[in-house]
Amino acid sequence: MAALVRAVSCQTGVTQWIAACSGLLQTTTVQGQCRRMLYGISQRRKAGQFRLSKSCGGLIQANGAVTQQNRSFYNTNKHLSAKDSLQPSEEKVGTFTRIIEAMGFTGPLKYSRWKIKVAALRMYTCCVEKTDYEEFFNRCQMPDTLNSWFLVAQLHVWMCLVRMKQEGRTGKYMCRYIVHCMWEDVEQRGKVMGINSVVLKEDLRSMVENFYAALFGYDEGILSDDHVLAAALWRNLFNRNCEDPRHLELLVEYVRKQVQHLDALSGEDLLLTGEVSWRPLVESNARSILKPHSPVYNDEGL
Repeated sequence: MAALVRAVSCQTGVTQWIAACSGLLQTTTVQGQCRRMLYGISQRRKAGQFRLSKSCGGLIQANGAVTQQNRSFYNTNKHLSAKDSLQPSEEKVGTFTRIIEAMGFTGPLKYSRWKIKVAALRMYTCCVEKTDYEEFFNRCQMPDTLNSWFLVAQLHVWMCLVRMKQEGRTGKYMCRYIVHCMWEDVEQRGKVMGINSVVLKEDLRSMVENFYAALFGYDEGILSDDHVLAAALWRNLFNRNCEDPRHLELLVEYVRKQVQHLDALSGEDLLLTGEVSWRPLVESNARSILKPHSPVYNDEGL
């Protein structure tokens, strides 16, 4: 009887062991199938990426032009000026200068401050007096108001700021004074026009907000393609009210050629004189590069 019990218990143990081994084998088989499945997916993904890169590589030509639906777009990651030279974004300054500027003061500059202020005032004067506002109002169908004048003026001031920020700390100091001259001029023009002081104060506050918002939009547009620049002009210059796309096309072309023209000017001459010339709004050959005239100034920069 005891022998029979031992035989039955031994058979039960063998059956449990066989069942456990079967479950282990099934688990191992499933794991192997999952590994093969994942390996196949990864191989198909790599093959798809290779085919995609190969097909995209056929679109990209050696000169950087991408052809899509019989239209050529220029694609580049480089942002060079007309001089085709990269300029350092920051100057190397000493520890003492950094401490002074961290306290809110201006450190030593390349030229004296009064020379820079005179040049900044002249540059702002060029933005105001050398721009044909009547042509802008007529061709772009803008109302002849103080706000329309300010929108055209701030566009030219922004282009000058873009150029002068390339001249290091001295150029940035000049940018601050150009903006200061602009706000003083706007306030004086409002008073001459007889605008109420309370209304003028609120208008100036709104202009300040719109001005700094326009700077961000124009900066993004000049670094991007023409679609982004046209959108920035539509929002800021036309106040979202432009039904003729030819007006946007004209202004995009105008901004591009003016920035190119300012890049060709000498930074030393701009810091000493502030003399800026503007190209016409409408030209027969807008893509031509005009050779700028060298300004004449004395040893004091006047």
